[in-house]
Amino acid sequence: MASEVSKHPVVSREQWMSDRKAFLAKEKEFTRLRDDLSRQRRELPWVKVEKEYVFEGPKGKEKLADLFENRSQLIVYHFMFSPEWDAGCPHCSHWADNFNGVIVHLNHRDVTMVAISRAPYSKLAAYEKRMGWSFKWLSSHDNDFNFDYHVSFTPDELKKKALYNYTMQDPGSADREGTSVFFKDRSGNVFHTYSTYARGIDMMNVDYQYLDLVPKGRDEGDRGPYWVRRHDEYDR
Repeated sequence: MASEVSKHPVVSREQWMSDRKAFLAKEKEFTRLRDDLSRQRRELPWVKVEKEYVFEGPKGKEKLADLFENRSQLIVYHFMFSPEWDAGCPHCSHWADNFNGVIVHLNHRDVTMVAISRAPYSKLAAYEKRMGWSFKWLSSHDNDFNFDYHVSFTPDELKKKALYNYTMQDPGSADREGTSVFFKDRSGNVFHTYSTYARGIDMMNVDYQYLDLVPKGRDEGDRGPYWVRRHDEYDR
């Protein structure tokens, strides 16, 4: 502990307060910029969803329009779970640990949130039970939803390049992470309004935001995010 302290400036309370206030000005500017960016995001054009997607979930077969549950806005988390896997991606599981508590608050702002994966629903249900989650999770195993929204890739695409995060690149896996947003009007028309991938979903992970506050930060070093385990796999 002493060696860690010796590597970092230690000052008087008065100096600390002065430096903290100077940094606060930068934080406030970032907040203003983020608010403006969020406004611009909401003003982006939409695309009407013409294709009919049918998913399998806890209520059986449901269309995309059904997932709104009498609300006008829908958030879909693209959860990495390939059909041949027996467990979901550890990193998506890390994100999903944040879902249960927030969904009730989203519901009260006219927003429904679900997760969608390519694995058969039986695998999703078993893994959800293991993890102790209760959010709605559906399978797109029998439709093109994941491929159309650029989070799943064919074997040929994996050999070459595929569109992921708005760039032609090696996606690195047959399934990738992301979040997509949809809107349904009073006539029942559904529109795709936004999608974000890779580090675009970073702010949706609550514990990462807390780790960014502490002296060691995320402390990932050369490992990147590969320190993450499913919450029942950490050494106790």
